[in-house]
Amino acid sequence: MTYRIKRILAGASALLALVAASTSHAETTLSFLIDNNPDTVAAAEALVAAYQTKAPDVTIEIEPRAGGGEGDNIIKTRLATGEMSDVFLYNSGSLLQALKPAQTLVDLSALPAQAKVDDGFKSVVRADGKLYGVPFGTAMAGGILYNRKIYQDLGLTVPKTWADFMANNAKVKASGKVAVAQTYRDTWTSQLFVLADYYNLHATVPNFAADYTANKAKYAETPAAMKGFERLKDVHDAGLMNEDFGAASYDDGLKMVATGEAAHYPMLSFAIGAIKQNYPENLTDVGFFAQPSDDAATNGLTVWMPPALYIPLTSQHAEEAKKFVDFAGSVEGCKIMVETNTVQGPPLIDGCDLPADVPPAVKDMLPYFEAEGKTTPALEFVSPVKGPALEQITVEVGSGIRQPAEAAKLYDDDVRKQAKQLGLPNW
Repeated sequence: MTYRIKRILAGASALLALVAASTSHAETTLSFLIDNNPDTVAAAEALVAAYQTKAPDVTIEIEPRAGGGEGDNIIKTRLATGEMSDVFLYNSGSLLQALKPAQTLVDLSALPAQAKVDDGFKSVVRADGKLYGVPFGTAMAGGILYNRKIYQDLGLTVPKTWADFMANNAKVKASGKVAVAQTYRDTWTSQLFVLADYYNLHATVPNFAADYTANKAKYAETPAAMKGFERLKDVHDAGLMNEDFGAASYDDGLKMVATGEAAHYPMLSFAIGAIKQNYPENLTDVGFFAQPSDDAATNGLTVWMPPALYIPLTSQHAEEAKKFVDFAGSVEGCKIMVETNTVQGPPLIDGCDLPADVPPAVKDMLPYFEAEGKTTPALEFVSPVKGPALEQITVEVGSGIRQPAEAAKLYDDDVRKQAKQLGLPNW
């Protein structure tokens, strides 16, 4: 009798332990911090829905945050206070290095998905020989979104020089349309004329990135580097912008170029995904070209690597977070994002191929990638230095408040502070 009772009790204990373990597992909840761009939200929701189908005992709660400088502050503050989400989305390249990943992030080098990740992308999420992220989306480019209908109606051709671009703008303005949409309410959007000009800077001064990192080159002392600030002044002084440029938002800019209210919008190509989400009927009306230089022979594309998913060392669910991040970085995860948001450029996962029906803006971009020497990574991917105040400085130049030479000197000072904070030599 005693033996039988012991067996019953043992069985009951085992059952209770199994139930407890199951309940504990079922209660796993991951927090997932992303930026609030519509295309980012859509891709994140699609990834989460697909993963939760595979792992029904895991709940992933998405938390959108602001972009730009405000978003940077949120990321840095949460990491510093130990309150970061289990998984978070953030830039690769220099902004990642500023987070001191070896001290704050989980090493993701051993994730199975890393075997198919492009080596170029790995280089921008690596620190101290370890990989800390997987790509969220495709490669993208910085340049000019343009309205194809306006170009057709006015008989314009895609410019390869800045003079041709400004001539097109004059014709657009004369027609009563906005020539160049600017959206300084979202301050980060003001940087494109400076950042997207890096291909042209690199073509003119090939050693700029290395010398800049070593404190041997300055924006204010390099005429080719100053060009981006001068482009902002050119557009402002010619009266080419929408009247509400100081209050207009990123989405306002997308709407303007998609619907034909504006002819041009300097922007990163990830905006193609947002146009698909918000203005799908106008997706085929938008094209893309590289930021023109002063010489038609120098015409190429500045390329951005996508942001990455990271896991903070403070996560209480690091192992479960790794499984989700591994899924996001897989071929299946890549295809989900491509199908959700439209491609913004070449995928960075081997086996995740481009669909046949890519929109015109992507088709416009592909010849640059297919031709040798027609792309170069943005400066923030070849140098760890990027001053955090650039978007405020470019707003001032684009608004006519500050002159390019003064802005370049101010940015050089901002960069100096950042370089010292990173502990770079020669600073």
